[in-house]
Amino acid sequence: MTWLIFWLVIYLILILYLTTRHVKSGDLENYLVNNRSTKTFPLVATTLATFVGGGTSIGLMAMGYESGFAAVGIGIAYVIGFFILSRFAPRMNRIGRKEKIYSFPQFLNSRFTQDEEHGFSKLFSSAVSGVNIFIFFFLLAAQFVGMASLLKFAFVIDYIPAAIISCLIVIAYTAFAGLAGVILTDLLQFIVIVLMIIFIFIPGIYTDTNGLSRISELPASFINGTYYGWAFIVALPLFLAPSVLIRMDIWQRILAAKNEKVAKKVSIISGLGMLPFYIIFPLVGMTIKITMDTDIEPKDVAYLFLERHSTPFILGFAVVGLMSALMSSGDSFLNLIAISAIRDFAGWRKQKMLADKKHIHKEIRIAAIIIGVIALGMALLLPKIVDLMVVGIATIVIFVPITFLGLVKKDVYPYRKIAVASVMAGFVVNLFFFIWGTIHPEKFQAKSSFIPAFIVALFVLLLGIILHKRKNG
Repeated sequence: MTWLIFWLVIYLILILYLTTRHVKSGDLENYLVNNRSTKTFPLVATTLATFVGGGTSIGLMAMGYESGFAAVGIGIAYVIGFFILSRFAPRMNRIGRKEKIYSFPQFLNSRFTQDEEHGFSKLFSSAVSGVNIFIFFFLLAAQFVGMASLLKFAFVIDYIPAAIISCLIVIAYTAFAGLAGVILTDLLQFIVIVLMIIFIFIPGIYTDTNGLSRISELPASFINGTYYGWAFIVALPLFLAPSVLIRMDIWQRILAAKNEKVAKKVSIISGLGMLPFYIIFPLVGMTIKITMDTDIEPKDVAYLFLERHSTPFILGFAVVGLMSALMSSGDSFLNLIAISAIRDFAGWRKQKMLADKKHIHKEIRIAAIIIGVIALGMALLLPKIVDLMVVGIATIVIFVPITFLGLVKKDVYPYRKIAVASVMAGFVVNLFFFIWGTIHPEKFQAKSSFIPAFIVALFVLLLGIILHKRKNG
């Protein structure tokens, strides 16, 4: 406990110093996109920290314990996705600078709406931003679950107060720092995660599995990645990979890049850099599955592994490191949801508010507080980090069809109603199959709900385009 408090104090002092010295919270451009001047290394670090730190790392360990190498399929899909992103990243960065775009929903709004149709603009903005916010609630709640599971063991407290403390920490930091603060903390968190990989996770995995030879003791479905079924594995590279192109956190970072060249480099380096993490973290869970005699909660895997392979000094460092990584991802997701709630979903689109930057900044902070509390409620009601993580990262695929259309075709306004129908159809189908799979897991795997959702969203868009061309051709 003494060493844990020691490392926690060191971390808080460092964060306070970096934030107060380098973050100008009154500068809206800095708050939203770091003045569009971020260089390659910090942008790669913040991207990797979001994709492999925090709830993702603990979620992948939990997923490895629950299903084995199925989690690696997500990493492979993301590598493919980042190479797809590299094709469009320069264009995304260029559009952002030219049109003063700050978020992914704003991009879609700019392509599929016009001021003349104020009623439809409200409908489209509400649909796109509302679904995006709903999706990122799951990812944010996963961070709170991960932080709570660490605090529960480290400070010997119950899950509920641990989750509340986690929520308050993330809300307080996000409301103050914005994206500039997120990038600063991500740099620190990424370094900590790499150190833990090198000095704790890899040696621990190697020792406990006798040089990986004991992996063969696991069921075949763990080793070949088919625990959730072949459909899940096949669908990941086909449907999840393109989702990198439409993640709000990725758009925010591409928009923050110094120039188009940096945006493209960040995409390629980030894609290659994350795969080792998506192999090592599931191996941690598989190692605990082999070495533990009794079943445990998957979300507790991370702490139990660290406790098994650390002295009190190292354990304190590792726990604070993971908690900081969770905070890093948490503040990133909360920042995104708050910006979208105000910038794209609520009052920002009203012309009279565009010039009132102080008012916008205040509204974003208020939204961060409200949204954080709602996500806390979700973490308390559904404390299964694997489900939260998979649903969050997979449901977003329903935006892939209309985003590709918006990026490759100049004039997509004629397809605006079809676009809304595509997103809403995919969302409803995803929600239906997720609920069905949760209630009747023997009939459908809830984690595969994104597969029919993507197919339906694509079908609705293509059918709508064909009918529109026939009608006007």
